[in-house]
Amino acid sequence: MAEKKETPRLWLKYRDEIVPQLKERFAYKNIMQVPRIEKISVNIGVGEATQDAKFLEGAVNDLTAIAGQKAVVTRAKKSISNFKLRAGMPIGCRVTLRGERMYEFLDRLISLAMPRVRDFRGVKDSGFDGRGNFTLGIREQIVFPEINYDKVVKIRGLNITIVTTAETDEEAYELLKQFGMPFQKRNAA
Repeated sequence: MAEKKETPRLWLKYRDEIVPQLKERFAYKNIMQVPRIEKISVNIGVGEATQDAKFLEGAVNDLTAIAGQKAVVTRAKKSISNFKLRAGMPIGCRVTLRGERMYEFLDRLISLAMPRVRDFRGVKDSGFDGRGNFTLGIREQIVFPEINYDKVVKIRGLNITIVTTAETDEEAYELLKQFGMPFQKRNAA
């Protein structure tokens, strides 16, 4: 008999609290107009992989542990002679999260990983792209509790892109703020 999985905490918060608040704040007529998170893409660039494949293997293992889903190796699209890079060489790894795993990852990112960052003063809101998507970088993968510090080959950063259905940055900012994203205080300009 299959076990019944528990619904992610942030999804319930979105459905029960965030949707009504955003609907009221932006005066949406239909519940389907309320922005939602579509997917979260996490990637690690491994420039050293051109010299030694062990670095890439370590990054793939770390990203798989962080995301809870197998990481895919990304390859170079172009050859760049200055970097001794040829088209098709492995240069990083990425994971695209959707559904329950996406909400569970966002919950771990906001409530566990970000508070463990040294000298953390909040996330800058300059990572919006103008179409409601938000990208942030984390300097060390060891802030995630899934990473065993003793087995880390090299400390490396990762990029996290949160893709939303919001049409403006203001809507996306409000959506992520409701989820608990610790943005820095905005300057009144």
